[in-house]
Amino acid sequence: MSTVDSFGSKGVLDVNGTEYEIYRLKSVKGYDKLPYSLKVLLENLLRTEDGANITEEHINALASWDPKAEPSTEIQFTPARVIMQDFTGVPCVVDLATMREAVKELGGDPSKINPLAPAELVIDHSVQIDAFGTSDAIARNMDIEYQRNGERYKFLRWGQTAFNDFKVVPPGMGIVHQVNIEYLARTIMAREVDGVLRAYPDTVVGTDSHTTMVNGLGVLGWGVGGIEAEAAMLGQPVSMLIPKVVGFKLTGSIPAGATATDVVLTITEMLRKQGVVGKFVEFYGEGVGEVPLANRATIGNMSPEFGSTAAIFPIDEKTLEYLRLTGRSEEQVALVEAYTKEQGLWHDPSKEVKYSEYLELDLSTVVPSIAGPKRPQDRIELTDAKKQFSSDIKNYAAKGEDDKSAHVSMADGREFELKNGAVSIASITSCTNTSNPSVMLAAGVLARNAAAKGLTAKPWVKTSIAPGSKVVTDYYEKAGLLPDLEKLGFYVVGYGCATCIGNSGPLEEEISEAIQDNDLSVTAVLSGNRNFEGRISPDVKMNYLASPPLVIAYSLAGTMDFDFEKDALGQDADGNDVYLKDIWPDPAEVQNIIDTAVDTAMYDKEYGSIFDGDERWRSLDTPTGETFEWDSESTYVRKPPYFEGMTMDITPVEDIQGARVLLKLGDSITTDHISPAGSFKSDTPAGKYLIANGVERKDFNSYGSRRGNHEVMIRGTFANIRIKNELLDGVEGGFTRDFTNGGEQATVYDAAQNYKAAGVPLVVLGGKEYGSGSSRDWAAKGTTLLGVKAVIAESFERIHRSNLIGMGVLPLQFPAGESRDSLKLTGTETFDIKGVTELNNGTTPKTLKVTATSEDGKVTEFDAVLRIDTPGEADYYRNGGILQYVLRNLVRGS
Repeated sequence: MSTVDSFGSKGVLDVNGTEYEIYRLKSVKGYDKLPYSLKVLLENLLRTEDGANITEEHINALASWDPKAEPSTEIQFTPARVIMQDFTGVPCVVDLATMREAVKELGGDPSKINPLAPAELVIDHSVQIDAFGTSDAIARNMDIEYQRNGERYKFLRWGQTAFNDFKVVPPGMGIVHQVNIEYLARTIMAREVDGVLRAYPDTVVGTDSHTTMVNGLGVLGWGVGGIEAEAAMLGQPVSMLIPKVVGFKLTGSIPAGATATDVVLTITEMLRKQGVVGKFVEFYGEGVGEVPLANRATIGNMSPEFGSTAAIFPIDEKTLEYLRLTGRSEEQVALVEAYTKEQGLWHDPSKEVKYSEYLELDLSTVVPSIAGPKRPQDRIELTDAKKQFSSDIKNYAAKGEDDKSAHVSMADGREFELKNGAVSIASITSCTNTSNPSVMLAAGVLARNAAAKGLTAKPWVKTSIAPGSKVVTDYYEKAGLLPDLEKLGFYVVGYGCATCIGNSGPLEEEISEAIQDNDLSVTAVLSGNRNFEGRISPDVKMNYLASPPLVIAYSLAGTMDFDFEKDALGQDADGNDVYLKDIWPDPAEVQNIIDTAVDTAMYDKEYGSIFDGDERWRSLDTPTGETFEWDSESTYVRKPPYFEGMTMDITPVEDIQGARVLLKLGDSITTDHISPAGSFKSDTPAGKYLIANGVERKDFNSYGSRRGNHEVMIRGTFANIRIKNELLDGVEGGFTRDFTNGGEQATVYDAAQNYKAAGVPLVVLGGKEYGSGSSRDWAAKGTTLLGVKAVIAESFERIHRSNLIGMGVLPLQFPAGESRDSLKLTGTETFDIKGVTELNNGTTPKTLKVTATSEDGKVTEFDAVLRIDTPGEADYYRNGGILQYVLRNLVRGS
């Protein structure tokens, strides 16, 4: 609650007879020159000013923002709500349950551990594509999902009853980000505070990096680690520096052959080149009004792929149209319009706003594109795709075996040659595109045109559609396109993240065996946002992002070694060659189908009972009580060790001495490399643990689904099958050298346990963009639980750096221009890090002295930059982590 109003900004807004308390931006001089996103932050500070954490000086600093200055002013941002998905949400609820017990043990009130901001969790990451290509695939996949995850779901249902202001959207309803824009997002919040109805901008942090999708609705929000999200739920503001804001001007319109997916891949490439990590991106100009809301959401969704904190569109008439289409009430739409116009948040392209940097894209220049084979920013023009594949395959196939193949005989009589480059998975999946009717219906029309020509997907392709909401299926049915999609093998297999998160499910046994036995380099094509190595399927080395119609086109081609301009997809009934141009959808027809097949009644029907769930959900046996009864036999949900032995007194932080290198890693190490989400085998440390605890191989599920069990997750840390530890030559996977055992090769987990027993602290060496990708808190939790005290890299992605601090791990950067290679660090040295103890005095040193001593006594010294960027982060580190900090404060205040 705000106790100070230095600017006299509090007032009343009347909307059609309903009065709302608001904090007027016009009370602050200079507000009108700010970019939209910073106006939202300014209102946030005005409303939460308390004279201590948020002061008049903070508000003036934001109002007088210098677009060119390097960020230096720390502010406290209080998001209006928190959103989670189940992979990251389960550990959040586990931590909250554990905190309740810890508060009790420290003499506080356990009921204080409750969300203070609305928190919503959508179960969307657990459906796996086991069944496909049949009409009952969706029912079979959901049955299997409940068998695998019933224990987790019971736990989440307990959380829904135990915690106030916490809601769970059951499985089978849609993908979190699509459910967010179509239903959960308020755009402008209306909430009773101290008996008064208050209106303010909807802002959100989420435990998934693609939370930025809601930026398309004008809602400021971004992904944070689960640890930060828990703190936000418990009323802790998010500490941040006032960012630079990049202005991105859009002009023109998308040409007939291109799609919104092609636009977003182009923007991703442009912004990665520009360098926008830690910055806001804001779209502006006359062209913004021409961009449909679904396209805005598609662009906002990809913000993590280009590295920005947020990628936001302002609110305008298109926003209101979308709110009406998706079934928001007229009262809500009226509030959004009145509030944004009153506050200067309504988009006015004639108003001049200054930005830190400028970019521009003429949409008419966008061409059909894909991205791959391992990063979303590696865009390839479709006309160059075959040539680029021929070059890239050399990095994946054994030397001289670019065109390797194997004969496959299937049990059902199918026989074919499986070659390098074969498309083994073609999946229309992921919030990025399944929320966008223009690309989804384009895929349907292409399928209809292809079926009419007698074309089918190649027999080795695993085909699937996993829509982001049930509304997609409704408009496919209304448009009469489902039968044609199904003729090509594209049956709806579930409503969830699916292939994009690594839940593509197993390939057919004979195909998988042929790939493994012959070391084939096959491919996946998906309409997703993530294509990192090892993410999509353990059998697939090369992954490509593409628009939904191109996903279908590649299923027909059956290979990445294909030129859509020159190569025929097949023959029609008369023996004529059929090319992509012959079946490509006409944009005017697609728009006509959108106008006639997508309506508000669909949204009202599907979201009217969104929290109810199906019979499977309603029949779950749910525990009750203020604290959770942990099951000592559980392999899904276990009480984590973060608070064991914790007292109210802070243990002083210490310098690091005699540390060993657990891993020496290269550039672009993602959180998928550090903490994979997908499946794992029985000979891994996690697999051995589950087998020892009576779990059969078929019931392993995935790392993501086991995130409520720290024992599985520690064993899965740095266990991605594609990670390359430079301590070893030519070895992929979760292995290292164990210097407690003469430098012998060992799994990362086993080596870490030996180091722990010997009392040896650990460090990780990395390159550029360390920790890019998903906002995966387990990448930091696993790191700390393995005994890693510091990560030394050339640069960090924002969320992972913050998560490391939140778990008590030091993020250190090599001096500018230096790296592990330029300093000739082999990883066999012992490391001492001095200067950490200065933090005990309440100060944060800019650098720490690192001394690396090699086995022959050679000493390498350098001053590493300490990436604890704000006083708040320093407090978290001193407390041993953000959760310990919050817990101590809650106990003191209870």
